[in-house]
Order: sequence, then structure tokens, then C-alpha cells
Amino acid sequence: MSARPDRDATRLARDGYCVIERAIDPAAIAAIEDSLASRFAETPLCQGDFYGAHTKRFGALLARAPGAADLVLHSHILAVVERMLSPWCEGIALNLTQAIEIHPGALPQLPHRDQDMWAGPKGTLEYLVNVMWPLVPFTRENGGTRLWPGSHLDPDAVELPEADAIVPHVMPGDALLFLGSTLHGGGGNTGIAPRRGIVVSYCLGWLKPFELQWLVYPPAIARTFSPALSALVGYAQHRPNLGNVEGQCPSILLGNDVPDHLPAIDALRSDQAELAAAFVAAQRAGD
Repeated sequence: MSARPDRDATRLARDGYCVIERAIDPAAIAAIEDSLASRFAETPLCQGDFYGAHTKRFGALLARAPGAADLVLHSHILAVVERMLSPWCEGIALNLTQAIEIHPGALPQLPHRDQDMWAGPKGTLEYLVNVMWPLVPFTRENGGTRLWPGSHLDPDAVELPEADAIVPHVMPGDALLFLGSTLHGGGGNTGIAPRRGIVVSYCLGWLKPFELQWLVYPPAIARTFSPALSALVGYAQHRPNLGNVEGQCPSILLGNDVPDHLPAIDALRSDQAELAAAFVAAQRAGD
């Protein structure tokens, strides 16, 4: 693979975030926004202090916007994400796709780290990578995403000075990547128009995702996806044997005729397969 994903992964690991300019044609972003116009209009405002009473959010974008798959499967983004997460998993998974609209009058969101969804150890591994795709230009005035650079290096810091936060100025077509360990939050909107964006999040393949992908995209929907996309949304096993159906890869559910009786089949890492084979061979040799 090219050296560019390595450079972007290095920036992401160093600063906790990075911007990839013109990652996709702005016209493609405009088409996605247009396809979601009625959904934005009809979705009610959120409830609760965290999501915000002047904000709208909705997910399942792969079923609601045809172009969303191009964001999820963006080859350069996936290469960067895999570099960040592969030390702790065999394969990554889609954590969520979510459209966000922050309306004028919205207050800044509580700073938080998305990795805190999971009650595992912090500071020794990365759990996820977020990718924010702006549908409109992001500015400090309209509620652009606030980030605390370097905060991923101190996971115990619950609160940092607001003055230390930056708001990257990103445009439609740009991609703003930030780690699940990076302190961040939506900005307050002091402007006159809503701020719209789409967040695509990837996590370690063995984690329970924020958005339950296999419920959002049941087999009737997922069988229309490419193999790569269906695997990302959960129709794949994470070795050893995690996330199976009747002991087989859940991709069997995407066929037109699923047998009622199936044999369980090992899905092991190569080292585990070798260990199991050697164990069985040693027993047979002793017969």
C-alpha cells in the first residue's frame, strides 16, 4: 500500500486527529445530503443533555443514502483505520453511521471520549476511529467539532480547558479523523443556519458496536451489500470463532437458501489451528 496512509496514521497517532483534504468529490457529499433532506426534516430533536436539545441525529445511513457506502468503504480511510486498530484485532467493524444536525442556539456538547462506551483498560489500546464528513463547512461559529489535540495521551484527564480546544475548518469533501481516546465534542451553534455532518466510526472487530449493525441491516438488506461492506456491518467472524451462527460465518444468512442443519466449522487464527492440530496429532500418535 502507498506511504500516504502511513503518514496520515502517524499524524493521527501523534495528535489524536488529522484532516484529509478533498478525500472525496464534494459533489458526492452534496448528493448524500440531498438524499437525506427529508430525513433531516422529519427527525425530531434529541432529548437529553448529552445529545443536546437543539440537535438532530439518525443512523442506518447505508439503508438511507446510497452514497453512504462510498464513505464507509473509502479505501484510503480504511487503510488509515486499519493501521491504527489492527494491533488489537484481526479485523475492524463498523461502529456506526450517523447524520448530525446542530441547530442555531445549540450549546457546546460535553467534552467526552468515545472509547468510554466500553469498560476496558484505557491508555494501552485504541478502541475506535471516528471519521467526520462535513456536509457543510465546519466553523467555530456554526458548531464545528471541538478537539483537544494530544488529549489521547492522557486518558485520565476528565476535563481540559476550553481554551485549549481547536475547531478544524473542514469543508464538504474533507475527512476529519479522530481517535476514540481523543477528547472532543460538538460545538455550540451561534450562527443562523444548522451545521450538518456525517460521522462514520470503526471499532475493534470484537467489540459490541454503538449501533447494532446486524439489527439495523438484517439479512434482507445486507445481502444487497458488497462482501466487504457486509463483513464490516457484522456478517463475518472474528477469529477465534467469535460472532458465529450455528458455528459458521454469519455470511451464510445472506444466501437465498439457508440450511436448517449446519455443521460447526473451526474459525481459528493460524497459531491456534496449528496448536489444535498438534494436540490432536499427539493424541493419535499415542494410540
